[in-house]
Amino acid sequence: MSRRVLIVMASDSDLEAMTPAVRLLKELKIEHEVRVASAYRSPDRAISLARTARAEGFGVLIAASGGAAHLAGVLAAQTTLPVVALPIAVGALAGYEALLSAAQMPSGVPVASVGVGAARNAALFAAQILGASDEGIAAALETLRSKQEAAVLEADARVKTKLEAVRP
Repeated sequence: MSRRVLIVMASDSDLEAMTPAVRLLKELKIEHEVRVASAYRSPDRAISLARTARAEGFGVLIAASGGAAHLAGVLAAQTTLPVVALPIAVGALAGYEALLSAAQMPSGVPVASVGVGAARNAALFAAQILGASDEGIAAALETLRSKQEAAVLEADARVKTKLEAVRP
């Protein structure tokens, strides 16, 4: 059975920030599910999602939250599946407190983290985790990388053309 990605957002207000991850998972044809659960306002729900994730066919979790951002840690404490934290930019520190919350997890309960608001990278990292044991996902990632390289080469050609037109 192919593993899926479980995206857990602390609030429905995180959906806009999470959308690039959803788009990329769709592009890569990776099954995923998006749920809302709060480490503070619905801790039993968050714990239940984490504890049942493997049995429900998930292979990696993405936890999107801002502020103190304990969602990733709560999920990681309840599963042995990889958890990728996506810090959301909110509040006076613009998401950096969320980044530190994920990056400074205590020994024994690891959480991987991407940059503040880096939803696309969270999805890419989740895809790479799944792609380590799924040839279809690995091939989709190779195709994506080839497209990215082609876009860079096209940009390089455009810059070269523009610079050739510049007169001394």
